[in-house]
Amino acid sequence: MNSSVPGPLAGERLDRIVALVAEVTRAQAGAYVDDGLVRVNDRVELHRARRLREGDVIELSIPTAATAPPIAPDDTVPYTVVHVDAEVIVIDKPAGVVVHPGAGNSSATLVHGLIARFPDLLALISDPQTAERPGIVHRLDKGTSGLLVVGRSASAVANLQAQLADRSMHRSYLALAWGRFSARRGVVDAPIGRHPDDPTQMAIVANGRPARTHYVVERSFERPEPTVLLRCDLESGRTHQIRVHLRSIGHSVVGDSRYGGARAALALDRPFLHAARLQFIHPGTGQPVAFEAPLPAELSTVLGML
Repeated sequence: MNSSVPGPLAGERLDRIVALVAEVTRAQAGAYVDDGLVRVNDRVELHRARRLREGDVIELSIPTAATAPPIAPDDTVPYTVVHVDAEVIVIDKPAGVVVHPGAGNSSATLVHGLIARFPDLLALISDPQTAERPGIVHRLDKGTSGLLVVGRSASAVANLQAQLADRSMHRSYLALAWGRFSARRGVVDAPIGRHPDDPTQMAIVANGRPARTHYVVERSFERPEPTVLLRCDLESGRTHQIRVHLRSIGHSVVGDSRYGGARAALALDRPFLHAARLQFIHPGTGQPVAFEAPLPAELSTVLGML
C-alpha cells in the first residue's frame, strides 16, 4: 500500500497519517511503525512522531484481514504456564519459539500454541489491532527464553500496553556477556533503529528510538575466558535492545552470533539471554504482581562450566 502525503496533511505526525491511510487506530498505526512495516521515501522509518512533508511517499507492508493466514491451534508448541487467571496468562517461553506469526513464521508460533490451550483468545482475532497476535502485549526474540504476559481480553491487553508505555511494567533479564566490567553498575543510553545496511539487524543510529538499559554485575568469571553475568533492566523495549546495547559497549552476549557474541570458547546455539523477572499491575485486581523464571537447563549448564 503506497500513498503520497497531500498538502493538507503536511506537517502531521507519521502515526496519524498511517492511521488515516490504513484506516486503523492511532495505537495500531504506531505499532506498525514500531515493527518496521512503514517506509518513508523508500527507507524504514521507526519514529512515530516524525513530521512528514507534502509529497513524501509512505509505503505500508501490512497484511490485511482478508489475506492474513488463519491461526490454527497447535498443541505441539512448547511453553510453560507460570500463572493463569481470567485476565492474564504468564508464560515461560523456551528459546527457539517465535512469539507470533509474521514474515517467514506462519505456523508453530507461541500464539498457535496458546490458542490450542486457551481458545478464548480467538475472540481477540476479530479485533483488527490484535488479529495476528491475539493477547500478545510484548515480545521476546526467538532465541531468548523467559517470561512474558498475555492478555485474555481486549481491556486487559489495553491495560498492559499502557503499563509498557508508562514504564510501570518492569522486566529484568539475565545475560552472560564477554569481557570484564570496570564498574558494578551502569546504564547504556543510546537510540536504536534499523541497521542502515542490513534491515534484519538493529543498531545504534542517530535517528533511532530512545533506549535505556540498566545493568548490574551479578557474578564475574575468568575461565575459559572472562565473562560477566549481568542483570539487565529495561526502561524501553526496543527490538534486540540488550543485545545491541551490550555490543555497543564491547560486551556482546555470549552465543549471540548476530551481534558478535559467538566464540569457540563457549559454544552455545542461542544468546545467553533470559527474561528472569516480570512485574506489573494486575489489570483485574489493580494490585502489583511479580513472577520469576529460573534459567533453563542449557544456560545453567554453561554457568557450571565457568
